[in-house]
Amino acid sequence: MSAPDKPVGIVLVSHSQEVAESVARLAAGLAGGGATAPVAPAGGTEDGGLGTSSERISAAAAQVDRGSGVAVLVDLGSAVLTVKALLAEGDELPEDTRLVDAPFVEGAIAAVVSASAGADLEAVVASAQEAYTYRKQ
Repeated sequence: MSAPDKPVGIVLVSHSQEVAESVARLAAGLAGGGATAPVAPAGGTEDGGLGTSSERISAAAAQVDRGSGVAVLVDLGSAVLTVKALLAEGDELPEDTRLVDAPFVEGAIAAVVSASAGADLEAVVASAQEAYTYRKQ
């Protein structure tokens, strides 16, 4: 199945630029053939350190926004606070941006796969959240 004309965008926020980029590559690679939903990493600080950056998150969200919503997945607690602060501002992130409560790696893969298959924002969020139920034994 090919992606829709306006797929949901995915932003992956990590305290590490390398982690965010690696998870984005992994998720896009596992999404299969055909068009992949737009996914952008937003990791680390402007000076290359560990942390989160409001500016990087806003830029990544703008980059992936196609008008069908943006799902934002985060790695750790302070990233949650940064995204919540951006959402509270009201004009820092695209309309219909959602902070997704999901495991970072598994949720990112589920979100990118479902968005690439044409799922709407609610289905992408649900798919990522379902990753909490994945068992490894």
